[in-house]
Amino acid sequence: MEKRVMTDSKRRRGLMVASALLGGVLVLSACSGSDDKATGSDGGNTSSAQAQADEAAAKKTSEASITITPKDGSDNASINNAAKVTVSKGTLTDVTMETADGTAVAGEISADKLSWAPTGQLERSTTYKVTAEAADSEGRVAHENASFTTVSPANSFIGNFTPEDGSTVGVGMPVSINFDKSITNKADVQKGITVTSSSGQQVVGHWFSANRLDFRPEDYWTGGSTVTLKLNLDGVEGASGVYGVQQKTVTFKIGRNQVSIVDAKTKTMKVTQNGQTIKTIPISAGSPENKTYQGVMVMSEMFKETRMNGATVGFTDDDGKGEYDIKDVPHAIRLSASGTFIHGNYWGAKSVFGSVNTSHGCVGLSDTKGANDPNTTAAWFYNHSMIGDVVVVQNTGDKTIAPDNGLNGWNLDWAAWTAGSAV
Repeated sequence: MEKRVMTDSKRRRGLMVASALLGGVLVLSACSGSDDKATGSDGGNTSSAQAQADEAAAKKTSEASITITPKDGSDNASINNAAKVTVSKGTLTDVTMETADGTAVAGEISADKLSWAPTGQLERSTTYKVTAEAADSEGRVAHENASFTTVSPANSFIGNFTPEDGSTVGVGMPVSINFDKSITNKADVQKGITVTSSSGQQVVGHWFSANRLDFRPEDYWTGGSTVTLKLNLDGVEGASGVYGVQQKTVTFKIGRNQVSIVDAKTKTMKVTQNGQTIKTIPISAGSPENKTYQGVMVMSEMFKETRMNGATVGFTDDDGKGEYDIKDVPHAIRLSASGTFIHGNYWGAKSVFGSVNTSHGCVGLSDTKGANDPNTTAAWFYNHSMIGDVVVVQNTGDKTIAPDNGLNGWNLDWAAWTAGSAV
């Protein structure tokens, strides 16, 4: 009985020794411990030695501090100005940026070697990896890495605009922007867009819908002026969770002031420049059964030849086929989105022009098949016209064309136009 007690006592002492040894291992493995001092086998202070070693390592570390934006793990990043690498207390020595699949992105370190940025626009919905290296004044190297994902198409919007950058257009041409997402924060988006003219004319935006915003002055643009459109929409929230990505400046020229007046009653069109009539052309407008819209219309497209099928605009026969299908209509100029054109007509009798209104709603001019005869009135008008020129249609007996049917916002007076602004 006494022997068993002694054996249990020895076992407990052994467990205590093992526990003490394990405890010692834990103390020696820690980066920082308690206030208790651990003593090495040679009697020195182990904790003090470790601190000295850490301090020495820190002195060897580069002072250069690299910052990568967007921060690591970001999503919905801008495709324009988000990506950037900067350094303080040092200079950049190398920066690489690539997509997740390894495609390199071109970039450039600044002349002072304090920053880096990509030289082109990034792609939407793409993950990019950035690796940066910098050196401090002692030549000690620092490294930094980050990965981020740009905004997805589902979470971004763009505005398709007209006219094109560098183009020359007529005095009636509005700046028309069609967004690929419905805009609910109209004021914020409109504030991100400016349109100015070298003429000094006041320019105001008008929302036709959640997807369309047009800009124009009170009167036609001044001939010979320059108009500048600036899209500063990068990061602008157009709707909940949907952000703009565009950052662009567009300029276009305004050509000579040409306005043509179509009179369905006299069956003539007067072409004016700077208010002076330069040519009077006999026309044939819409028949009494298919009257031509009245109002101010702006040329939006021009085709030397195009196909016109009545079925596309609702003119069908009993079999559901188009009442007409002409595959080579010459010198066609679009005046509305719904299909109003001013165009050449080679199939009608020459006698109708200037005497009878016979069309399905378009304005017809005498022409020849093939659009190669420069001596026809249709060819002359086509060759003397440009996108943005104005055609005013009068005395047809029909209603005024809707201002959003094509580029025809001039049919709103200035008070109604400005009332459609969100700012």
